[in-house]
Amino acid sequence: MWTTQRVFKTAPDGTAFALSGAVDRPVIALIHGLGLCSGVFDGMLASLEAEYRVLRYDLYGHGQSAPLSGDASLAVYADQLAGLMDHLGVTTAHVVGFSIGGMINRRFALDHPEKVASLVILNSPHDRGEDGQAAVEERAKSVRDQGAFSTFDAALKRWFTPACLDSDHVAPGLVREWRGLVDGESYAQAAWVLAHGVRELIAPKPPVSARSFVMTCENDSGSTPAMSHAIAAEIAGAEVQIVPHLQHLGMMESPELFSRPILEFLKKGE
Repeated sequence: MWTTQRVFKTAPDGTAFALSGAVDRPVIALIHGLGLCSGVFDGMLASLEAEYRVLRYDLYGHGQSAPLSGDASLAVYADQLAGLMDHLGVTTAHVVGFSIGGMINRRFALDHPEKVASLVILNSPHDRGEDGQAAVEERAKSVRDQGAFSTFDAALKRWFTPACLDSDHVAPGLVREWRGLVDGESYAQAAWVLAHGVRELIAPKPPVSARSFVMTCENDSGSTPAMSHAIAAEIAGAEVQIVPHLQHLGMMESPELFSRPILEFLKKGE
C-alpha cells in the first residue's frame, strides 16, 4: 500500500512529480499536507489510478522537490501546480487537496479557474476563531524557532487515533520519515502559510465557483466538521461528508473511506 521507493521526474522549477494511471482518462492532481509528501495518498492510489490519470507531486521543500527560492504563500503554491500542469500539457484537472493542500486548491480555483474541473477539499481548515487562530500561529512560530520536529509528537496525537498509535500501523512511522525530508526554511514558511493563509479564504470575493466536495473526520480537531460545513456554505452546490471516528490523517488509517466517496463524487459530474 505504501512505499518509500518513489521514482519521480523533476519539472524545470524543481518540482518532483509522477503521472500514472489510466492514460485516456481525466487527470486528478493530488496536493499533500504540511511536512508530508505525495506519499500520503498512496493508500488511495490504486483505486484512483484504475479510473483516472493521477498527477502526484511534492510541494516546494518537501519530499523530493527543491526548496522555494522566495517567500511562500498560497498563491505561490497554486502557481506551482499551474506551472506543473503547463509543463505536462494538462489543461484541466480535478484537484484534490489535503489540509494545507485543501487551502492551496481553493486558492488555485480562485487564481486559475480555467484549469479546474472540480475540487476535493480534505481535512482542511477554515475560520478558526480568535483563540484557535492564535494557537495555530503560536505553533508556526515554534517551528520557526525550534525546527520542524518541535511540535511533532503532539501532532501525532491529533492526527491518528489512539488505536492506530498503539498498533503496528505503518502510517505514523512514515509521517515521521517524511517530516525528516523537509527543508527547514521551506517548512517554517509553509507552517506560517497554513496558519495565516486561512484568512484570505474566508468568504473570498469572488467566491470559489468550482464544483466541490468537502470532507473531514469527526474527531479532526484542526479541520473540524464545522469548518468543512463552513467551507461548503461558501461554495455554491458544494457537498460535504464527515467520516466518523477518525482524526486528521484518517485517510492514512482507512484510505477506502476516502477513495470511495471521492470517486463517487467525480463520477456524478461526468
